[in-house]
Amino acid sequence: MVVDLEGIIRCIKQGDENGVQSQLQEFNKEYAQCFFFDAEERERRRKRKLEEFRKNKVREYTDSDSDCDEYDQENRDLILRQVPDTIMLCLPRGCFKRNVIKLQFFFFCPYPQNLAVVLVRFISTGVKCHVLRLCLRSLRILSRDKKVLGPLVTDSALITLARVAGLTTGDACDEGGDPDSDFYDNIIASVSEARVLQSCSVEDGDNVEASDQNEECSAFDEDAKSDISIANSGDLDSISWCGSHRPSINEMHRAGDHHKVLERGRRDRRESQMDGEGEEEEGQLGEDLQRKEAMKVLCNVVYNSTWAQERFSALRLLCGLTERLSSSRSSSSPSSGQFYELRLMFLMTALRPELRTQLQQEGGVSILTAAMESSLEVQWKDQYECVSSPAEAAAPISLEASQRVIEILKILFNITYSMHRQEPNEEDAALYRHLVAILRLCLTRKCTLSDDTDELQGHTVNLLSALPLQCLDVLLVAPVQGDSQPSQGVNMDCVHILLLFMERRLESGDKIKEKLTPVLNLLTESCRAHRETRHYVRKHILPPLRDVSHRPEEGSTVKNRLIRLMTHLDTDLKHCAADLIFVLCKENVRRFVKYTGYGNAAGLLATRGLLGGQTSRTLSSDTQYSSDSDSDTEEYRQVKDRVNPVTGRVEAVQPDPMEGMTEDEKEEEAKRLIMLFNKLSRDKIIQPMGVNSEGRLIPMSGLRENSLIEEGESGSENDGGGKEGEKN
Repeated sequence: MVVDLEGIIRCIKQGDENGVQSQLQEFNKEYAQCFFFDAEERERRRKRKLEEFRKNKVREYTDSDSDCDEYDQENRDLILRQVPDTIMLCLPRGCFKRNVIKLQFFFFCPYPQNLAVVLVRFISTGVKCHVLRLCLRSLRILSRDKKVLGPLVTDSALITLARVAGLTTGDACDEGGDPDSDFYDNIIASVSEARVLQSCSVEDGDNVEASDQNEECSAFDEDAKSDISIANSGDLDSISWCGSHRPSINEMHRAGDHHKVLERGRRDRRESQMDGEGEEEEGQLGEDLQRKEAMKVLCNVVYNSTWAQERFSALRLLCGLTERLSSSRSSSSPSSGQFYELRLMFLMTALRPELRTQLQQEGGVSILTAAMESSLEVQWKDQYECVSSPAEAAAPISLEASQRVIEILKILFNITYSMHRQEPNEEDAALYRHLVAILRLCLTRKCTLSDDTDELQGHTVNLLSALPLQCLDVLLVAPVQGDSQPSQGVNMDCVHILLLFMERRLESGDKIKEKLTPVLNLLTESCRAHRETRHYVRKHILPPLRDVSHRPEEGSTVKNRLIRLMTHLDTDLKHCAADLIFVLCKENVRRFVKYTGYGNAAGLLATRGLLGGQTSRTLSSDTQYSSDSDSDTEEYRQVKDRVNPVTGRVEAVQPDPMEGMTEDEKEEEAKRLIMLFNKLSRDKIIQPMGVNSEGRLIPMSGLRENSLIEEGESGSENDGGGKEGEKN
């Protein structure tokens, strides 16, 4: 990366803000899209380079390399492979006495981390608004690269960025004021030394070897496996790396060892619209923009480093986020940076379990519910019935509002995902019902883009599946109107939307387990708890049987797709699909087999111990199943006797395979089949199974043993009774 770092430092030392501004503008313009790579192409390139390395059998670096005691003999080759471009910043100058050429290929790019060090220090001294935003934007670009995170994960850097972002901190650490005079000189000296070493290695004619070695390094380090690889180097305290406030070696070592690679999400669509706007804005708008830029940097740092996540938790910066979100409720409209505040809160609650509990205990549900209520401009008609304002009801939800609401839903799910297993108290139940009333609005409203509508509904379904079941009755409290979907006098608009949502997810076929299991579980529990919901859902998924000429899993209806999922390879998914149909059949085994066929139903029946046809023992006192019978249609009655219970359809008449055989031939054929089955069983190719008294599958040998034990017990009881009778 070519950047005039010395020029930026000189401008900073001379107080030339115009010079700093012009150079950072060029840097931001040139590298705005930097560190975005195609994941598949990178993986192919990594595998190709690794294969080339194996073929060429590049020699390992196992000889003594420097005066550093950190380099243990047994791990030296691994350390060399993981050392990044920025090793020069970390090794003491005495480490370059020997074998300088061997390390040349690590020095291609010492600038990004140096630039991050300078900018963090520059921001902490107090900078004017327009220059501050340029520095933050440069840090945001740099923070995309995991190798440059060293200066950004220290406590002082996190606190500095948090303060610029408008978060209150309880730490007294303050790096304000001018840095010592040696700080910038040391940075310039480090960069100059790197250039001297590069030029020396080029003059010695080792370019080919260095290039091959760099290929080796890239093959093993393509995915940036450490946040701060300097943790493996020598005496960090011998370098005035961060001026008067240097991170300890222990801190930097832990930072390097706690990296977690997370899957990158899609790029934020808000960024392309807002980048470049408001560069010269001052006043309140300028402060909002600088807070937003600082929040983006924090999001990148937290996303890419588990050490930053741990320090974020230890410094209690989540309290500052909560206060910031609470204070925004009093404002007429959310600030432009609220989305990134919510994004940072989501990242922390997703990655740090203790912060989920902390946020919940500090009233996070009510604070986030109020924020969502403000974004949707909710108006209340009744205690648990809300509508949008007249102006908002006619128009779709804007892009900014929908993105904020989606982030809130994700955070709420993180802190409430286990609530459905608990019995809420009266206060919590009222809070959750208030939330469900707003979620009902999220289901019925549309966004500007159809993809956003689907995403909004998806996160709403996820949250609904996490809330206590008894609080979901709020979804059905709306009065029946002219365009409503009624069922036995109850408004089923939300249930209808959930059914349509499930159908879209069934048709998409993309990440089907992650996208489908929440809505299947939600519909299953709702149908089990509410008779009206079950009646409405069954009418749409399991209409009365008429045509049984095809297998139940054949076809394109919702029922056909769900029955196909009952034999899916994923156990969780197939159980979710089977549970829904089983509940729609009122957990009646005979009816369940009738609609799905015994072959499809066997998995669920075996799991629940119902293979013997017993009634389900999982019925709870809250289950509301009516006692009405499942009346068959006239078409089904006519062919009922010819339906194959295993396949669930009318099979064509098959010829008798034993037709024309004598009794002796039939006996010989039966013996031959028995011998074949015994051979397969002895070779453990198959295992004959049977159904025990509890309706569960067990090996046939177990059935015989149980039968002998039962006969023995019954015999001993009879013998004892006889002797006692004789004695009497």
